[in-house]
Amino acid sequence: MKHISVLLNETINALNIKEDGVYVDCTLGYAGHSSAILKRLKKGKLYAFDQDEEARKFSENKLSKIGSNFEIIPSNFVNLKSELEKRNITEVDGIMFDLGVSSPQLDDASRGFSFHLDSNLDMRMDKKNKLTAYDVVNDYPYEKLVQVIRNYGEEKYAKQISRNIEKVRKQKPISTTFDLVNVISDAVPFKYKRLGHPARRTFQAIRIEVNKELSILPKAINDAIDMLKVNGVIAVITFHSLEDRICKDIFRERSKEDELVKGLPVIPEDHLPEIKVLKKIKPTKEEIEDNKRSRSATLRVAIKQRRM
Repeated sequence: MKHISVLLNETINALNIKEDGVYVDCTLGYAGHSSAILKRLKKGKLYAFDQDEEARKFSENKLSKIGSNFEIIPSNFVNLKSELEKRNITEVDGIMFDLGVSSPQLDDASRGFSFHLDSNLDMRMDKKNKLTAYDVVNDYPYEKLVQVIRNYGEEKYAKQISRNIEKVRKQKPISTTFDLVNVISDAVPFKYKRLGHPARRTFQAIRIEVNKELSILPKAINDAIDMLKVNGVIAVITFHSLEDRICKDIFRERSKEDELVKGLPVIPEDHLPEIKVLKKIKPTKEEIEDNKRSRSATLRVAIKQRRM
């Protein structure tokens, strides 16, 4: 199963892994980052979250060939804190999120994530969830469709696309990915199609809506920062401006300097900002050439300086 982990070396270097530390991969996927973490742990332990059963099975097999000091938690990362506390883990040395859809999910036509492959409209990360892309496309009223496509896809033709969806589904349900691609393509101007695939932003928006990706992200990132030990590291890889803005805003808020000591040459330890934010990292030209899906990635890293 082919999956190239984005910004792998940069993320592992940023986490500064201690061989006896406790680390969390909130987005296990096909274990690219988790494998690299586990290889560096001797007495430490890795906890990894994923709600996708296929990804968990594949990764269990892959990680068990490296070591046994890991546990895969079949849950969404929004439950990070409660799931770790069940296991008596209240502090961790490092925690990471890779918020992209993994290549095997995109390449598996049956999952319905890709606008390049014909399939039933699905897009669920967790197949036990009831809401599918079919439901969004065929059941959401026009106004809600516009909101989803405009807000989550940053699609400037959201109204035209939503109007065409509404028109077509009155005649017959929009059942497959290619059905939806055709509806989108018919709704946008020809010049727009020359800029890239016209369905890219709408598919992104529907995927985010189906999996509630953005609504759960603030809680998960804040919980992750709460759980870091002093000098612990959080690393977040984002792939579009919406999730990147959420991460950036949380990091900014939690790295604010105390007004009482702002500007002092030396800040007392008990007045340091909670986290120190490092410079964001983008993929190299070489990585983008090797893996085109990395081109929109951004790695944001912060170090915990003190407990609040």
